[in-house]
Amino acid sequence: MKRTLTLLLALVLCLGTQAFTLVIDAGHGGKDPGAIGRKGKEKNINLAVALELGRLVEKNCPDVKVVYTRKTDVFVELNERAHIANKAKADLFISIHVNSTAAKVGPQGTETYTLGMHRAAENLEVAKRENSVITLESNYEERYEGFDPKSSESYIIFELMQDQNMEKSVRLAKNIQSQLKATAKRVDKGVYQAGFLVLRATSMPSALVELGYINNPTEEQYLLSAAGQAALAKSIYNGFTQYKKSLTK
Repeated sequence: MKRTLTLLLALVLCLGTQAFTLVIDAGHGGKDPGAIGRKGKEKNINLAVALELGRLVEKNCPDVKVVYTRKTDVFVELNERAHIANKAKADLFISIHVNSTAAKVGPQGTETYTLGMHRAAENLEVAKRENSVITLESNYEERYEGFDPKSSESYIIFELMQDQNMEKSVRLAKNIQSQLKATAKRVDKGVYQAGFLVLRATSMPSALVELGYINNPTEEQYLLSAAGQAALAKSIYNGFTQYKKSLTK
């Protein structure tokens, strides 16, 4: 009985008056491993969580169409990820990543980002690391209009951008971040803004989730575990349903 009521509640949270398209982006892939830990690679963790998140949405939200930027271990360029979302006329874009630092042992905790200007040096470093994937693309200097992912000056553009989706993006990010703390019991490192190229080119509310630090042995073990990946996916799913419910208020 309890299980039936839980399922009915999930359906109520997801149902809307029209079809809703969610794009789930598993960061990195193929020749781009992302951050590398002692035992695992970011690209594989991202994909596992993305697929589980999609499964939860497809199972419980019949009015939501799920689109993936990748479902296998393939390299997808940043511009193409945004193009997939724009072409699908998506209502929401969630990009999934794993964090790392230059230190031998990183901290613990999850962070969720929206597009904007970094207000702290550490946020800039996160954006630089995630954006550096474009250097694996051919002719990236021309394709990204001279953007240099390693140059702080290149990020001035994000200060000038007016994001019409900012309020919704922040609401989504806060919902996800609160669920990562409540559901997955992760250390809450907060919601921030930073200059992520993958978010810049999308035309819908969007957020980028950093699931944890792969260079922290305790977190890496959690990130690589089936239980950890399931809890993280469930957290993002809960945040998504909270956000979607708020649109009807």
